Parts: sequence; C-alpha cells; structure tokens
Amino acid sequence: MSRLLSLFWKYNLPRWSILIIDLVICAFSLTLAFFLRFNFENIPDADLKNLPLDYAALLLIRGVSFFISKTYKGVVRYTSTRDAMRILAVVILGSVSLIAVNAITYFTIGYFIFPTAIIIIDALVTMFLMICSRLAVKAIYFESKNPEGGKVNVLIYGAGESGIITKRTLDRDAAIKYKVVGFIDDDNKKKGRSLEGAFIYTPDKMESLVKDNDVELIIISIQNLPPQKLNDITDWCLNHNVRLLNVPPAKKWINGELSFNQLRAINIEDLLERDPIKLDNELISSQIKDKIVLITGAAGSIGSELSRQCMKYAPKKIILLDQAESPLHDVELEFSDKFSKDKFETVIGDVRNEDRMQNVFRTFKPEIVFHAAAYKHVPMMENNPSESILTNILGTKITADLSVEYKVSKFVFVSTDKAVNPTNVMGASKRIAEIYIQSLGKQSSTKFVTTRFGNVLGSNGSVIPRFKKQIEQGGPITITHPEITRYFMTIPEACQLVLEAGSMGKGGEIFVFDMGKSVKIVDLARKMIKLSGLEEGRDIKIVYTGLRPGEKLYEELLADSENTLPTHHTQILIGKVREYDYADVAKVINELIKLFDTQNNLKIVQCMKELVPEFKSNNSVYEQLDATK
Repeated sequence: MSRLLSLFWKYNLPRWSILIIDLVICAFSLTLAFFLRFNFENIPDADLKNLPLDYAALLLIRGVSFFISKTYKGVVRYTSTRDAMRILAVVILGSVSLIAVNAITYFTIGYFIFPTAIIIIDALVTMFLMICSRLAVKAIYFESKNPEGGKVNVLIYGAGESGIITKRTLDRDAAIKYKVVGFIDDDNKKKGRSLEGAFIYTPDKMESLVKDNDVELIIISIQNLPPQKLNDITDWCLNHNVRLLNVPPAKKWINGELSFNQLRAINIEDLLERDPIKLDNELISSQIKDKIVLITGAAGSIGSELSRQCMKYAPKKIILLDQAESPLHDVELEFSDKFSKDKFETVIGDVRNEDRMQNVFRTFKPEIVFHAAAYKHVPMMENNPSESILTNILGTKITADLSVEYKVSKFVFVSTDKAVNPTNVMGASKRIAEIYIQSLGKQSSTKFVTTRFGNVLGSNGSVIPRFKKQIEQGGPITITHPEITRYFMTIPEACQLVLEAGSMGKGGEIFVFDMGKSVKIVDLARKMIKLSGLEEGRDIKIVYTGLRPGEKLYEELLADSENTLPTHHTQILIGKVREYDYADVAKVINELIKLFDTQNNLKIVQCMKELVPEFKSNNSVYEQLDATK
C-alpha cells in the first residue's frame, strides 16, 4: 500500500483533470442544493424544467471563473490558506454572476431560472467541498509521508501569534517528523484552551507533559523573552535531557515566513545576554548627528560594531581606520551594501605611524574620535611588551595629541577591566594610556573620556568561540584554572554603553560599566557542552592547563583605592581615580616609548611598573621585578 501511495504522490495530476473534478464538485453541489432546498422531496415541475439550463449556466460561469483565476493550477497537496481564500473569492464572485443571470432572465423572460435560496446553498456547499477536498488530499499526503508513529513529540513555549505560526510551520513540512502535543504559556487565562488542535498548559505542567508524552523537544516561540526566563527554561531542559530550539525574531524570517530550518539552537551568548539597554537617544544623536566621526580599530569586534551603532545617529561621515586590510575590506563591503558611499570612508592606517595619522586628521578633520585600536591578548603582550607600548601607548598618544591639535571636540577611549590593578603588560599598557589622555585632557579643549569594561561575547580570540571550536573538534576543552571567572557583555551592549558614556562625558571621566555577575568559566564550558547535546567526561573532556603568563583568576572593574559615582544611567558609573600631572606623565611616557629601541623587555616592564605602582605581575617572568621593590 505504501509503495502504491508513493507512486501516486510521485506524479502531479494534469491541471485539466483538477478543473474537471472541480466542475464535478460544482454539479454535485447544485444537485445537493436542490435537494436541501426542497427537503429531499419532489422538485417542483417549474424548477425541474429549468434544470438543464441551470446546470449549463452554473458550469459555464464556474468554469470560466476557475479558468481566469487559475484555481486549478495549484498543487493540491500543498494547499495553503491563500489558496482557500482564492477559492472563497472565486466562488462568491461566480455566485454573484449567477444572481445577475437570474435578474436578466427575470426581466427578459419573466421568471428566475434559479431560486435565490439555491444559489446561496450552492455557494456554501461548493466552497465547503472544494476546500475540504483539497485539505483532505493534503492531510492524506502528509500522513503518508510523515506517519504519526514516526514523529517526535514537541512542546511549544508560547501560545501567541509566533507560537501559532511555529505549529503551522511544523505541520506543513512533510520532511519534518515532529508532532506538537501542546503549548506552554505563562498566561493563566489561556490555560485549558485549544489552539490549532493542541491544548495550552501552564509551566507547572511542563514536567508531567514531558514525561507522559515522551517529549524530546521544546521550541521557544516567544519573541523578546527576558534573559533570566530563557536561562531558567534552558536549565530545566538541560537537566531533563530535552532539546531546546528558539524561533528567531520575525524580522529575520525569510520573505516574512518562518521555516523549520530557521529554528536555531540556544547559544551560550543568548544565555549571557541581559535586559535591553535603555539609551538616551536624543543625547547620543546630539553628539553624533551631522558630525565627522573617526573610529580607529574599525575592523575589530568593538570598532566595527561602534561604526554600525554610530550610523544609526546620522553622522555626516564615518572614517573607518584600521591596519588590518582583509577585515577592513569586509567592513567596507558590509557598509557598501547598507549605506551611501558618501557616508563613510575606509582608511588603511596604523595609529603608531604619526605621519599617516597626521594626514588622516588633516584630510578628514574629525570632530569626534572613538579610539578602539589596541593589542588585547594578555599572553601575546606578556611575551612582546615592546609591541604593547607602541600600539597601546604610542598609538593612543599620537591619536590623542592629533585630536588636540585639530580641535576634536570629544575623544572616547575604549579601555579594559584589565587596566585595574594590572597583573599583566597588556592591562598596564592600557592603564598608562588612560593616565596619559586623562592628564592631557586637563589642559586642552578636547574632552577626553575613558570607557572601561570586561570581556565581550564573540569578540576575536575570546573564550566562547574557542570553546565552540574545541567542541566541534571533539575536545578537549582547555581551561586555565577551575576557579577562574570573567565578566561578559555582548558586543552591541558594550558599544551602546560606549556611545552613551561618550555622550554624557564632560571630560576626564573614567566610565565603568555594570558587567553584571562574573561567570565561572568552567560552568560556562559545561553548559556549552550540554547545549551541544554532549556529555562531559563521556563525549568531551575538560582539561586544566594552568594560568597563562599575566593572567589572574578574576577581573576587577575598579582599583581598591577607587570609588564610584552614579550617573543618570544605572549601568554606567564614574570611577574616581588618582590624577596625574601632564608634564610628569608625558616625560615618563616618552622615556618608556624610547625603550622600544632597546628591545629590553625587563627595562620596558620596569618602567611601566614605575608609572603604574599597582602593576604587580602574576604568573610571569616579570614577577622578579616586584621582588626587588
């Protein structure tokens, strides 16, 4: 039987045969309409005499209307709501035409050839039979291709519009072997109601539903679900060995329609997100609108996102500067697809090259500078301290000095939490850059603002992409220490706060972002293993490799001697830090930069420690310098 059905479904019926079937349905509907009208008793002679004319008129009008509207050309097994609506419209128009014919015959030959009730009954029966016949074929087709016995039971979390669309998506795709056994919704008013043939339950019934129906998959259909709620559902699913998928935002649906292939697994980034940031858009816009904005490090994770965010506030032009050719080319292609060419300019340039930077400032005359260019990898800078002073210190100094020379109104420096009580060369170099621009700002009209935050999710070289790659390769996942913790923030969130802080800054502030709770890296790794459908120890091992040079167990956002002041934004604080005299700072920094030529790492780091007394090396060869103090 299954082989016969497969052979039957392999070929589509000729279009003319579907048209004939539809006309047969119309003829049957008219016959049934007469029987219903006269209660299955004898049809009056007058009406019986007109039957041949009735059938001829009806079939002619129906046939012409079907031919013009092409209702017979649809693939019956894939009948959609749009197809049903077309049939309704065509049948109604045809019946209106019959009424018109009735009126014409009345005024020409003195009587109606159709009783009016017959036309109405016929229309209802025709619509019902034509739509139901198509749906029946569709149901038989899907059942033959996707029998109930072979389906995976699914719960949909969210009984709103998105939940309905999700169920319809699962129902219409024959290649998907999923059956929706119910909806879960937090709204008690929906409890016990049926939706698309499935009942709605409250979250407290989820465990019994999963157990009683052998549910293997839960699909979250709620748009903009609060992060904490998403975490709770995810933890529940991981603890009960239930797979979890998420419906993407409606704006990402292809051509406005959802397909099963668009449903995606929950990412660890989703679970680390927090509630959306409320920005003072008017304040940010007043700072950026119609201004020329220079963004250094524009090809990097932070720089590129800053560029995207700035574009929302209608700058006159954005100058995208980076020394990395290929990544900057990618950003240029992206911007070319989205924005007018006169709104941005890509510039290959190194912030360490004063002549090149001088030309950039002279040519474009930026009014606002976001300085995101930096070396950021702790172990790399620990082994190459001379490079850290060239990029992180000299590069910042050159960009800041030129900002003063060309009367830039505001300079926003993207720093790091590793600048607080630094234990490594990278963090110390960023702290020295902070000190320089803060002291420079005290004697210039340019407003220098520092923003300081922790790790960003998905940035180049961050721990999450590394763990994903290790999981894809079958492990092991390498972690430096079982107790190591880090703060995390999404790239868009970090950049939004940079824009907000930069806009509110009056000059000289170090803005510290609320990074939320610190995350234990081993817990992060274990959750990522579970989200991948794997089991720690059996499928993926976790290996501890020891702290890397300069690495510490936990990051700080403020030094011990610092305190903070609140701002109008709950996620942004002002760090009160020690102030330095510009002349003294400039002298020491110039001496530090000159040490590059010596390529003597010990001398370079020793000078850095003199400028930043709280710089205490950890797990590094430079610990010997601390011992001699």
